[in-house]
Amino acid sequence: MKKVSPIIWGIAIIALGVIFGGNALGWFDFNIFFDGWWTLFIIVPSAISLITEKEKLASLGFLAAGVILLLAAQNVFSYDTAWKVILAVFLVVIGITIIVKSLFHSNNDKEVEKKIREFDEDKTMDSQIAVFSGSDRTYKDEAFCGSNLVAVFGGVDLDLRKAKFTKDTIIRAFCMFGGIDIKVPEDVQIKVRSRFIFGGASDERKGETNKGKYTIYIDATGGFGGVSISDKEKKKE
Repeated sequence: MKKVSPIIWGIAIIALGVIFGGNALGWFDFNIFFDGWWTLFIIVPSAISLITEKEKLASLGFLAAGVILLLAAQNVFSYDTAWKVILAVFLVVIGITIIVKSLFHSNNDKEVEKKIREFDEDKTMDSQIAVFSGSDRTYKDEAFCGSNLVAVFGGVDLDLRKAKFTKDTIIRAFCMFGGIDIKVPEDVQIKVRSRFIFGGASDERKGETNKGKYTIYIDATGGFGGVSISDKEKKKE
């Protein structure tokens, strides 16, 4: 799906170019600046995300919000009513998300939850906290014994590719309107439990990922943010 998303965006941009070019050359008269045209900046990305992303509920919520605002701009109902309906939609979406994730636990979620409870008394864990800021931590030939990561309107980068592992460990990752990037060695196993509202955790490692003597259990929670797990440096665009 990651390859599909750029293709869809490319088609949308080409269509926009054809519309502007056709209007300029007089081939047709298609006016995109109708009442509420700005809602397309909500509707189009949400529709694309609904097709390409795994997390559908968040995209569906924003798509519904865009359509509701478009109807308000077309004087179907007032903006005051629109904002109340949008709030109701998001409350329903959040409620459904909580129910679905609580009812449908995977075996992987149960395994991570069990390990998290076992590590609850571990006092040797490091912490990284970024609030309206950034935090970077790189392990170089150091023993890794677990970490608590918090990103609120900020970003946390944890690089474990050169860390030493002598046992299974856990990472608690919480982000709200922020992002956490965890880089891991290729010779460890990763087990993730993701509990997000409008967001999620993504494992971006390639190839065989279920190998290694030791396992990192990642408990990722939060909202309007994400946790990224990779084993290579991201290419700068």
